[in-house]
Amino acid sequence: MSQKVFAPWDDPNEKPLIRFENVTKKFGDFTAIDDLTLNIYEREFFALLGPSGCGKTTMMRMLAGFENPTSGKMELSGKNIAGIPPNKRAVNMMFQSYALFPHLSVWENIAFGLKRGNMDKRDIAARVEEMLKLTRLTKFAGRKPHQISGGQRQRVALARSLAKAPKLLLLDEPLGALDKKLRQDTQFELMDIQESTGTTFVIVTHDQEEAMTVASRVAVMDEGRIIQVATPDGIYEAPNSVYVADFIGDVNIIEGTVKPAGDGMYSLAWAENEPPFLASSDLPFSDGQKAHLAIRPEKIAITTEKPEEAKNAVQGSVLDIAYLGNLSTYHVQLAGGQIIKAQTANTRRLSRRSITWEDKVWISWNATAGVLLEQ
Repeated sequence: MSQKVFAPWDDPNEKPLIRFENVTKKFGDFTAIDDLTLNIYEREFFALLGPSGCGKTTMMRMLAGFENPTSGKMELSGKNIAGIPPNKRAVNMMFQSYALFPHLSVWENIAFGLKRGNMDKRDIAARVEEMLKLTRLTKFAGRKPHQISGGQRQRVALARSLAKAPKLLLLDEPLGALDKKLRQDTQFELMDIQESTGTTFVIVTHDQEEAMTVASRVAVMDEGRIIQVATPDGIYEAPNSVYVADFIGDVNIIEGTVKPAGDGMYSLAWAENEPPFLASSDLPFSDGQKAHLAIRPEKIAITTEKPEEAKNAVQGSVLDIAYLGNLSTYHVQLAGGQIIKAQTANTRRLSRRSITWEDKVWISWNATAGVLLEQ
């Protein structure tokens, strides 16, 4: 039996857990969130991604109850939550600093929030043990925060945030303090924990790789607005603007003017005395319209001979080579001065490679490799 794909956002009968409806948040004259409408569904791992100052932390603080919208409606499980204090919401927030109590043990840190409620002692103990097991911290229960590693402290903060079984857990740059290797391991742990608890996670991050790894959907933000919301592969393969294409991963942007070339095909005039490129698009463009062709470097082939079959092939010379272990990125300068990046997998040892600096090369790609964008 094939597994059902998790995509509640595609189901019109599915009710969202969180609803932002025309939400605006101003601080004096400054608009931090600008007329924002967004649905987030139960069991989602939702990422808010964008540069510093784009409004993602303000959104999170509004969900947590530390800020209220200036106008618009914000709902959790169908109830308006504006004005409800943080401790009265079924929402918990995990801060970047983890905010653990240094004088309390791991066990006591996790139990802290539960003891403030009216929970029975035995129930508290059972819940703490459950959280320790979930975050693989059982054998560290008696230690103080300074006696465990950064990654373990991060898991204590997570266990404490989940102990009260919130409907929604907000994570503000939760892996910011960890080194790269540990971050990657922890991303998968976070995904496992989110899946096994079924809690809805909303994560704020400016690390695109992190958002692409953990999230069911990603919202790319800029200046208080959401530019695109889609699954990670949707954002990467079908960005809706140059801003999104450029924000996620590496990309080549070729500007030009288009004209229709039959059945969803367009030719892009991009430089004088150069043959136009051919690109397919689901979006309609008019004759003479300005457009941007966004192509990922891994979709561009690089060869010393002119390829016979390719729809788009252009000659240039190798300006630079970035060697990344598993990949090499070639920066190829075209006759008009444009620099195009092409990427190849390093399946051979360095000494066996045929292309080096200043070599004349051909770069090529097919008509469906890129995305034509209006803006």
